[in-house]
Amino acid sequence: MRVAIKTLGCRQNQCESDALQESLRRDGHAAVGPDEAADLFIINTCAVTKEADADSRQMIRRAIRHNPSARVVVTGCYAQVAAGEVAAIPGVDLVTGNGEKTQLPALISGLREKRLPLIAVGDIQRADRFSSLPPPVGAARSRALLKVQDGCSYRCTFCIVPETRGPNRSQPNDAALSDLRALVDAGYPEVVLTGTHLGTYGRDLPVGSSIAGLVARMLETALPARLRLSSLDPHEVGEELIDCFGRFGNLCRHLHLPLQSGDETVLKRMRRAHTADDFCRLVERLAEAVPGIAVGTDIIVGFPGEGDVEFEQTYRLLDRLPIAYLHVFSYSQRKGTVAASMSDQVPKDVRAARSAALRALSDAKWQKFRQTQVGQSFTAIVLDRRDARTGRLDALTDNYITVQLENAEGDIGRLVDLSIEAVTERETVGRLHARCVNSFVPTPEGK
Repeated sequence: MRVAIKTLGCRQNQCESDALQESLRRDGHAAVGPDEAADLFIINTCAVTKEADADSRQMIRRAIRHNPSARVVVTGCYAQVAAGEVAAIPGVDLVTGNGEKTQLPALISGLREKRLPLIAVGDIQRADRFSSLPPPVGAARSRALLKVQDGCSYRCTFCIVPETRGPNRSQPNDAALSDLRALVDAGYPEVVLTGTHLGTYGRDLPVGSSIAGLVARMLETALPARLRLSSLDPHEVGEELIDCFGRFGNLCRHLHLPLQSGDETVLKRMRRAHTADDFCRLVERLAEAVPGIAVGTDIIVGFPGEGDVEFEQTYRLLDRLPIAYLHVFSYSQRKGTVAASMSDQVPKDVRAARSAALRALSDAKWQKFRQTQVGQSFTAIVLDRRDARTGRLDALTDNYITVQLENAEGDIGRLVDLSIEAVTERETVGRLHARCVNSFVPTPEGK
């Protein structure tokens, strides 16, 4: 069969879609793009906000409309929490939850005999073991995603994810190392560790397991590739992990640390596990210990109870810290969360104005960060992606800067040496020096 997969939402969803596509390819199916004719169309949905629910429904209906004879399978977070709603959409053949993703290849085979909406959604809260499909060694990407953790046992008041992903589960160290080796052997120059709540890795494993310990074990194997970490909560970054940046040159100098608010009162209402002071100390420590590191953060604007004073506190904190960029989200009342029923909801127009102010701050901080890197040399991955305006190929540095390159067509998917020559508001332009002899990333200058 020709199989198309459309993924909405987070990096973990994309990782699982890649693994599913690889598993189906091994079963003899052909992968096609989501805009091509398909015999089987899989939608991997998101439910992080009510807008994500709507996007998921829209994508399901679009897939059915454009592929009227195809079998349509819906999985992911929206399917997990709204299986009945999904199954009621005419044209849907199979609905599975996140816990059943590893069973999808077998469930899809059963669709050949049946033509009715099947629901295979279990109680994700009872999940007690990590499960995943084999790593996607054949995915057509320059960077590989490796899932080593699933679920979240925290209960932030704005978040539905614990309901969609279940409790924390970690992949055992040896299995994670084996999957990493498979991806590196397949030729990927960079592997990104992913998970629902990556910083809680190992808490369900034998004593002594942690994300810092896993990273150290991975890098101690002298990988001919570099390792990048996806989002980590601020209180989960300790000295052991910070030390890894100094010990290993192939740990990317990039951390994304969701703050959500810079006001202590708002953080308490969110039930976040860190304080604003904790975050400030960590960012300043990272800037001191890891020269050139790009630290990004998430901010939710307009959370219930956020007044002008609380917002200004957040703005001032972010303005003074050495943060490279912000991901700004206007608060969305998500059914099923504690915050959805809180009083003192912030008007939509106020949320929009505050979000615009923080996005402008993010743009300014990102340009300032990039300007500090002009004249420096980097090892970067040449991506199979061109800038829409200039037509130059993009390359990604270890500290998360997308650099435009001329004459790099023969280096797509490879690590190259480059220097940053110029920065404008919209772009970073580099000069290509040489292809790396091997994929080892040297220790950043100054360490």
